[in-house]
Amino acid sequence: MAGRTTTTTVGHSYPRIEARSKVTGQAEYIYNLRLPSMLHAKVHRSPISHGRILSIDTSAAAAMPGVHHVITGEDVKAVLPAPYYGPAFHDQPILALGKVRHFGEPVAVVLATDPHTAESAAQRIVVEYEELPGVYNEVEAMTSDVIVHEELKPAGTFADLKHLAGKRDTNLALDFHLRHGDADKAFAEADHVFEHTFSTQQTMHTPFEPMVTLADVRKDRATVYSSTQSPSFVRFELARLLGWPESNVRVKTAHLGGGFGAKVYVKVEALALALSLIAHRPVRVAQTMEEQFYTITKHPSTFRIRSAVSKDGKVTGRKCEVWWNGGAYADIGPRVTQKSGFTAAGPYDIDNVAIDSYALYTNRPPAGALRGFGIPQLVWAYESHTDIIARELGIDPVDFRKRNILRNGRPQAVGTIVEDGEFEAVLDETALRMGWNRPFDKGSGTKLRGRGVALGFKASISPTTSSAIVNVNADGSCIVYCSTVDMGQGSDTAMAQIASEVLNIPIELIRIVNPDTDVTPYDMSTLGSRSTFHMGHAVRLAASDARDKLKALAEEVGVPEGANTPLPELFIRKFGMRAGNIVGTANYIPDFSPPNYDTGQSTNATPFWMIGATGAEVEVDTETGQIRILRLVNVCDIGKPINPVVVETQISGAAVMQLGFTMTENMIIENGQLTNPSLADYKIPGFFDMPDTMENGFIEAEQHNGPFGAKGAGESGTFGVSPAIANAIEDAVGVRITQMPITAEAVFRGLREIQGRPLGDD
Repeated sequence: MAGRTTTTTVGHSYPRIEARSKVTGQAEYIYNLRLPSMLHAKVHRSPISHGRILSIDTSAAAAMPGVHHVITGEDVKAVLPAPYYGPAFHDQPILALGKVRHFGEPVAVVLATDPHTAESAAQRIVVEYEELPGVYNEVEAMTSDVIVHEELKPAGTFADLKHLAGKRDTNLALDFHLRHGDADKAFAEADHVFEHTFSTQQTMHTPFEPMVTLADVRKDRATVYSSTQSPSFVRFELARLLGWPESNVRVKTAHLGGGFGAKVYVKVEALALALSLIAHRPVRVAQTMEEQFYTITKHPSTFRIRSAVSKDGKVTGRKCEVWWNGGAYADIGPRVTQKSGFTAAGPYDIDNVAIDSYALYTNRPPAGALRGFGIPQLVWAYESHTDIIARELGIDPVDFRKRNILRNGRPQAVGTIVEDGEFEAVLDETALRMGWNRPFDKGSGTKLRGRGVALGFKASISPTTSSAIVNVNADGSCIVYCSTVDMGQGSDTAMAQIASEVLNIPIELIRIVNPDTDVTPYDMSTLGSRSTFHMGHAVRLAASDARDKLKALAEEVGVPEGANTPLPELFIRKFGMRAGNIVGTANYIPDFSPPNYDTGQSTNATPFWMIGATGAEVEVDTETGQIRILRLVNVCDIGKPINPVVVETQISGAAVMQLGFTMTENMIIENGQLTNPSLADYKIPGFFDMPDTMENGFIEAEQHNGPFGAKGAGESGTFGVSPAIANAIEDAVGVRITQMPITAEAVFRGLREIQGRPLGDD
């Protein structure tokens, strides 16, 4: 049998299979969907960050023409007796009940046939509050008298949270501790000890398609159309809220106009479900850009790091304390605390490590997954710290890293032996592209130049499950059913290439079905750069299953082994006409060993490591502190690429996104209020913010347990951007920035400090 004579799909840069539909405006997005008789929802949100709800007056809103319903938390509770959701804790009410815990929290909703009517009516709702003190800083939340949640209610999803059930009067949502070797002894014997503290700001995802869900609940059947990265989890959680079997809940999605972690797990789906349940009509909940600021963000963090170093520049011990500001509701923050926390010591071979990582509740908007899952915050700290040590010891920053770098066959601090982790190769390639050993023009006068490097890594999330179905039609075409969500990363194309390679069917004859929980099988979620590895394996195995069945069919109908018989001919011989199909199925879950609760140690914490490095060249104006990024080089270890061009665009997009978090993006919170919830004031990078020169590349290194040697690439380009730029600024003008974002004002203040003329002394 044959679909073509050669198979060379994997490893080649095929155009994205959805490209034509996108550029012609034919691609499906949930934001464009409309249902007959649907109502539009508009949310009335809390203007305070912490307070008790004393009363809600909805009369003026309800009296407006065109308004069908005005709904509060008590109305939701009447139809869903336990209206709380969340992947880690069942702590987030669908609408506020009794209290509000962050500014912008949903308190009431208006349903109308026209969205403008609903919005106008929502503004007429009057809520009386008893305002309470708030806590906003993650370190202060550890000991604050302000308690965000009176009792902790783990969802039961994650085993390491079960011990927190019923715990009261604490803001600590999880504390993760890792012990490797004897850190105290290492510090007692150290020739040098270095200690620094770094912090990061609160930012948001900014997908240009805001969160949107349409829910249609009819008797014992709910259909939910959502711009979600997690259709399988959304189905599970909505079924739990309803008390229904999962077969009674259907979740469908399409292409996403960006996600970046904002649309994982449940966001607005539970609200849309409850509203449709009450209204007995389809309901559309579509957020504005401003509302996204109140829904999910990136964790602010504080990181105190200490290193014990020998006289020859070997790091012998490291202690890390990381505080994660999870906001008012946990979302997936406890997973960030643990999964990212254990890599806080950096990509270095350190015999003695002690890590304490804390997830904290505060009265800020909730924080969750955002492209990197906490890793960029960690790399910002440990690679800035690493550069400071190298400079103080008089060792070249690249050489210092290579003296300490993790290599294959050695245990990472969590206890897992590193395999297929090309840390040194990535660092070497970055240095080579930077011309690190060549003379460098440091500039003159008021324009001084510097350069820096940084290296980061991440463990893939584990354990997770992916399932796939591959259907070979009687005409030789193929349909792949999987619940991986293509949100711009090119996953549909990668899955088509994998199926094409296994089945020897041209990629043009392969179609990917958008996630639909009634049709496509289970996938944990599209997050954490897991899809190429996990779903890629599932598709590969399902395609292999279909291929084996096709071979059996060929034998059954008398085709000699090795004969080049077209696929349609097999079906005609079997059924007497072009009829029937062959279906292959598979599940994939990698091996995993959960970390020890007391020590954090695991012999198998991750199926693969993601590695990325950045080199930066900057020019600083010493009269103003203005920073110009002359050059940005990003290099990643992505195993064997399924589609090289798509991989390069992934690295580029990740680096540009992290550039925004580094230089301009910041949710400015004053007295518990967000002052810049719009793209007019919250500055994402524009064309004029781009580096003069930007290179994005990867090294090819076989991932032995990956599908065709591949592994994830979507986050690796974020890792080193922030510290590389900070290190380059210090190289240029001697100013060390320890708090993000890096602003001209911060650099200028640092210059004045160096000059002995701090601002305010004039």
